Amino acid sequence: MKVLQISTVCGSGSVGRITVDIYHTLKSCGDEGLIAYGRRQAPEGVEAFRFGSDLDMGFHVLSTFFRGEHGFASTGQTRKLIEKIREWDPDVIHLHNIHGFILQVEELFSYLKQAGKPVVWTLHDCWPYTGHCAFYDYTGCDQWKTGCKHCREYRKTYPYALFCNHTEQNYVRKKAAFTGVKNLTIVTPSQWLKGQVEQSFLKDYPVVVIPNGIDQSVFHPTDGTALRQKLGLEGKYVILGVANVWERRKGLPAFLKLAEKLPASMQIILIGLSKKQLKNLPSNVMGLERTESAQELADYYSMADVFVNATLEDNFPTTNLEALSCGTPVITYETGGSPESLDEKCGRVVPKGDEAALEQAIREEAACPGTTEDCLQRAAYYKKQDRFMDYVKLYHRLTGQGE
Repeated sequence: MKVLQISTVCGSGSVGRITVDIYHTLKSCGDEGLIAYGRRQAPEGVEAFRFGSDLDMGFHVLSTFFRGEHGFASTGQTRKLIEKIREWDPDVIHLHNIHGFILQVEELFSYLKQAGKPVVWTLHDCWPYTGHCAFYDYTGCDQWKTGCKHCREYRKTYPYALFCNHTEQNYVRKKAAFTGVKNLTIVTPSQWLKGQVEQSFLKDYPVVVIPNGIDQSVFHPTDGTALRQKLGLEGKYVILGVANVWERRKGLPAFLKLAEKLPASMQIILIGLSKKQLKNLPSNVMGLERTESAQELADYYSMADVFVNATLEDNFPTTNLEALSCGTPVITYETGGSPESLDEKCGRVVPKGDEAALEQAIREEAACPGTTEDCLQRAAYYKKQDRFMDYVKLYHRLTGQGE
């Protein structure tokens, strides 16, 4: 069996890593894999094909900013991709993120409709069924259910159409392009996103939930004594927050307010801050820039007493899984699919945006903490080998090869 995956990136970022992990799982089963991607570079040892270019991406960015038409540029690069698909002739085509300034989605889906091959589409966010945004939960918008119109957030949310609001037209074009594929299966990482998809114009497709998996050979408990000593945190109750980008929806203001209220015996550490954010941190919050070292991140998870996810908009955050895999309990807002990775033994869930409840949950966790064993028992379900094998089983089923 031959499976072609299409992704914005290959190997970098959470989606790029998932794409590569699926590739390796596929190869371990004796099947063939190829990753077609639009940006950056692929890791060594992965059969990959870059169809995008930096110049074309620049033009697509300008098209988004000035015309408000994200996903409707890059026609030449899309045709290059389609030519490669015809040449390689896969049994299954697996889409990941197809936004990100790399593809003309109408051109791609026109080909998918005439090719008739089984298509798997993993939705890592909500962009495929909205007129513009990748997430809408923060603003409480539900226009995507019936048709996006009069969008007021298009300047503020990715993919940032700064000068032209074509949200209504984009919705119509995406609906026409993305519906009507005969053999398409949607995969979502969370039950929450599955429920959202089933209320969208993609509702006629079957939706399967396959949670993200974690490399537990990297994310596992380590002795945090040396790191505590290095940071001068002996005797402190350590509260950790991690984000790739600490934008408004990730909850940075909530941590800053917590820092004003929690006792000196508790220390907040935030990873993933920009240089500008680091300069503006209060003295009682410890901050670090984003780290590319998974091992360093695992050491911080293991050293922390609790991981707090104050996200206000999310699908199924892998940070929760990473913390659990390092034996650290999680406190999260009831946001999207964030609570789905937890149970009552390894985490606490509080109403979204309720900062008083978040503070109380931290104090209660400090007084009656979850155990490493409870966290690891929950995390066992999210071993990447098991979860990505679910994709291989899906490919086999779609091609009539059983599991």
